[in-house]
Amino acid sequence: MSLELTGQAALVTGAGRGIGAAIAREFARAGCDVALVEFGAFDEAQSLADELRQSGRRAVALRADVSDVGAAEQTVAAAVEAFGRLDHLVCNAGITRDAMIWKMTEDAWDQVIDVNLKGCFAYCRAVAGLFRTQQHGRIVNIASVNALRGKAGQANYAASKAGIVALTRTLARELGPKGVNVNCVAPGMVRTEMAAKLPPAVLEKAIAETALGRIAEPEDVARVVVFLCSEAARHITGEVIRVDGGQLA
Repeated sequence: MSLELTGQAALVTGAGRGIGAAIAREFARAGCDVALVEFGAFDEAQSLADELRQSGRRAVALRADVSDVGAAEQTVAAAVEAFGRLDHLVCNAGITRDAMIWKMTEDAWDQVIDVNLKGCFAYCRAVAGLFRTQQHGRIVNIASVNALRGKAGQANYAASKAGIVALTRTLARELGPKGVNVNCVAPGMVRTEMAAKLPPAVLEKAIAETALGRIAEPEDVARVVVFLCSEAARHITGEVIRVDGGQLA
């Protein structure tokens, strides 16, 4: 099975660290040029772009607030200008502002919905016209296993990720007739900087919930994303693929 993407170009949001950085590296290994969209970790995105260029790929780091719909249009245009094409979009940018619902502020709700869900909408909308015109494109949105099962203390996050699942399935129907595949990856706990800040008891509980007895590395998610952007997945659309090690609870 070949995951060869040589000569193609991808845009990844939230690409400065963690899962997004792993996705960008995996695209580059497959021969793809990569635009890295980042805001809070922009220095890291610039360093990663340098790394990818040293490996022989073209790469650009683009600073943007993903919840800004106008900036999404400009960022997509900048990626197309840099590479002469765009074939793949991965909406990965996301934040958490955890609290039980009776303690959650309106601002905490709005921030998470704006970045996670509106940000995904903004970039899917920004590429839709291009992908429809060229009658080709792959969109992969990063949700969460908590979108499917809920999670105490994450009403805003779980709701935003559940919205991404519904958005993905809707866009698969809207864009499928024009040859565009739209899928979703739902990770469980992943060993990222965000996870490293959690109390040890939380990590231990997540590991105990899995069938495989471990949590994912960012590369585990990245490889599924690149698979969904390859010809090996050409007849898959509207799907939600869990990458959670059997995190069933």
